[in-house]
Amino acid sequence: MSTSELQGVDVPAARPGRFRSDGTADRAMRRLLGITGTDLRSGEGAHKAFRVSVVISALRCVITYVAIPVLIPILSLAGWVAAPVGLALCAIAAVNGVVSLRRFWRADHRHRWTYTAFITVVFVILAISTVTELSRLGVI
Repeated sequence: MSTSELQGVDVPAARPGRFRSDGTADRAMRRLLGITGTDLRSGEGAHKAFRVSVVISALRCVITYVAIPVLIPILSLAGWVAAPVGLALCAIAAVNGVVSLRRFWRADHRHRWTYTAFITVVFVILAISTVTELSRLGVI
């Protein structure tokens, strides 16, 4: 048994500089994200970026669906406050989502496909929210 197995460390299947899988889907995703090599230290940053992304998405939901509906009638601010705030939070959440996705892939994380599926769902929700906010502003 190796030292890393005794310590319970998740040792990547591939050596540094090489990827766990060289399948077509993996290569296509790395090309899409602009990943050229592994950076095993990036895994820690990936988890942090993921947490930030989820917190911002949660904050966006609280502001959009709780705070604004309560404050709008009180302050008579209507859509000119709600839509821009929602759009800004959607943009911030999307950028953080892309950053964390790239870090998962750069680290060649063993759960990179699971996270990719999760963040895809988040991106769909953000896209729907963006369209909703743009229609609230009368842009579309």
